[in-house]
Amino acid sequence: MDTIREAVVIGAGPAGLIAAEEIAKAGFRVTVYDRMPSAGRKFLLAGRGGLNLTHGEALEDFMRRYGEAAGVLRPVIESFPPAKLREWSEALGQKTFEGSSGRIFPEAFKTSPLLRAWLRRLDEMGVTFAFRHRWLGWSGDGALQFDTPKGKLSVRADATVLAVGGASWPRLGSDGAWTGSFESAGVALAPLRPANCGFEVVWSESFRERFAGTPLKRIALTSGDTTVRGEAVIARYGLEGGAVYALSGKLREEIIASGKAVLHVSLRPDLSGAQLTEKLGAPRGKQSFSNFLRKSVNLSPVSIALLQEWVVQQGARLSEQTPEEIAALIHRLPITLTGIAPIESAISSAGGIPFAELDEHFMLRKLPGVFAAGEMLDWEAPTGGYLLQACFATGVAAGRGVTHWLTR
Repeated sequence: MDTIREAVVIGAGPAGLIAAEEIAKAGFRVTVYDRMPSAGRKFLLAGRGGLNLTHGEALEDFMRRYGEAAGVLRPVIESFPPAKLREWSEALGQKTFEGSSGRIFPEAFKTSPLLRAWLRRLDEMGVTFAFRHRWLGWSGDGALQFDTPKGKLSVRADATVLAVGGASWPRLGSDGAWTGSFESAGVALAPLRPANCGFEVVWSESFRERFAGTPLKRIALTSGDTTVRGEAVIARYGLEGGAVYALSGKLREEIIASGKAVLHVSLRPDLSGAQLTEKLGAPRGKQSFSNFLRKSVNLSPVSIALLQEWVVQQGARLSEQTPEEIAALIHRLPITLTGIAPIESAISSAGGIPFAELDEHFMLRKLPGVFAAGEMLDWEAPTGGYLLQACFATGVAAGRGVTHWLTR
């Protein structure tokens, strides 16, 4: 009788679970290990405000979101594109829809119904789970080592998929502790860095106390030659939010290189400088200057305070500026970012295993039979469905790589 070959998947997030599904479909026995008490902890958090699975934009535009990693990720995402991810979700009974922004969501909008259906299907396929098993690395003879509630455990497998995440949100399972094992095995790593993160700004105490948590809506942010429209949020430590996250890679690298970065904020991106100057040149009458700004150019209280914050730092008063000067600030207000928010609070992380360390099947060149997927690989992307799409696609690629390895 032929022996059924066994695979181990370490990490019960989207990349690990989809890899396990691919391997099980091919008829191999699969056990998924995870350090947390249950599967998909970070996946559940990602869907707290609505599970943004992927994005509906054209593939060329879609791939640009991955920056320098777009070339190596293209064949992987073309093999498991957004359309296939939607089909996969709908096969689990979770129909999807495309929002006005192009983002794709399950109709239930939350992660939990999808995850429950997925785990049921994996159970029916014979996939088993071992929770509260923290992976420690390899023993001298190549066995997988785990710390469990019952003590140390050694496991041997015919193939292993590692999908243990990066180093963001460590309380949900991905703490980056795996890097030491890879370095000991001679695998080169890019340093783990925060991605989709906030940045530190030196606010005045009065501004911080009044506006922390307040959104800046319908703005445009510019870093270098890249402009993003969306929203940001004033934080006690600085600035965060979707539009900031979209630029976080550029801003992070600038701060690492020079200690600071300047982000330009357009508070009314729908109006030109000339239009703003014309509106600001109208008679103010008996209105307070804040009311005049609010009514003439439709600025919110937080936008007005942001302008005042900058002008005061220059030793001047906003009401003393000319219409042209105020228009220029509304159109392109410079905000100096002095630091990067900690990786523990970032939505995702950059760095990890460079693709050069993997073969075309996502197997580590220096560790035959060991595959890697998801956020532990060295790529980054903005929020909006791009993160999950690449996690799913690389998980599929690693799962298919295991199937190829076990049937070679």
